[in-house]
Amino acid sequence: MKIVILDGHVENPGDLSWDALAALGELTVYDRTAPKDVIARIGDAPIVITNKTVITRAILDACPAIRYIGVLATGYNVVDIAAAKEKGVVVTNVPAYSTQAVAQFTMALLLEICHHVGRHSDAVHAGKWSACPDFAFWDYPLMELQGKTLGIIGYGRIGQATAKAAKALGMHVIAYSRHSQGDPYVPLEELYARSDVISLHCPLTAENTGMINRETIAKMKDGVILLNTARGALINEADLRAALLSGKVYAAAADVAAVEPIPADSPLLGLPNMIFTPHIAWACYETRQRLMDIAVDNVRQFLAGTPINNVAV
Repeated sequence: MKIVILDGHVENPGDLSWDALAALGELTVYDRTAPKDVIARIGDAPIVITNKTVITRAILDACPAIRYIGVLATGYNVVDIAAAKEKGVVVTNVPAYSTQAVAQFTMALLLEICHHVGRHSDAVHAGKWSACPDFAFWDYPLMELQGKTLGIIGYGRIGQATAKAAKALGMHVIAYSRHSQGDPYVPLEELYARSDVISLHCPLTAENTGMINRETIAKMKDGVILLNTARGALINEADLRAALLSGKVYAAAADVAAVEPIPADSPLLGLPNMIFTPHIAWACYETRQRLMDIAVDNVRQFLAGTPINNVAV
């Protein structure tokens, strides 16, 4: 049975192996696939694996042999789920593989804002410590997190893992989730008003697109810190730029952008109090191996007639 991977490079740039998947069928791996090439590359393959290559209704119509689409991610908005369901195509995702890695990365972003570790290391290598008359110096303000309040928007697995790490540093945690009440949950307006740090861990929906904007930032504490390892479009980037420039937002850090790769003219580039990383919170070796293992098992279970992690139901 033919298996086609449309964009395997980011998941496996060469340090992992596709052998377990190849053992299940006739495997073809493409590092990347342009939209114009998707139909030709799928051809008559019944099993298609994608990460960010979009599978539309038109592609499903043009490739009637498709019986299974495996998404190499937790989010599956790259597939027209309604069309797949109509055609009886199984669509699987890989849930919960990156929980600890993303929580770890979120804290790394926050700690960088607090201590500017990279910038101080650069200063030492540039000779500033050698030339300093004192035993210590710092070029940037340093911040202690103990006693500060972290507001988490989206309190699923990653949000809860982030909360656990924050509590270990002495932070108080409050959270907002649309369908939950009781400790540590608070109304969203209260979270905005009380939080020293706000971290986004919610999925992107039509309702929350641009939820961090001029109006909601105005409800936050002066000098709030914003973290985003969820989806870039949760933030109105022009409004965040204005808040960073004014000092209303002390600093922000994001691993995601509204458009990816980030455009060279993004309003958030070039700001000294804005940290950006290139969507790598999920990309630890161990995390990608876990993703690979689950993705292979998804295919194996489909072939056995017992599909798991099926989102087209």
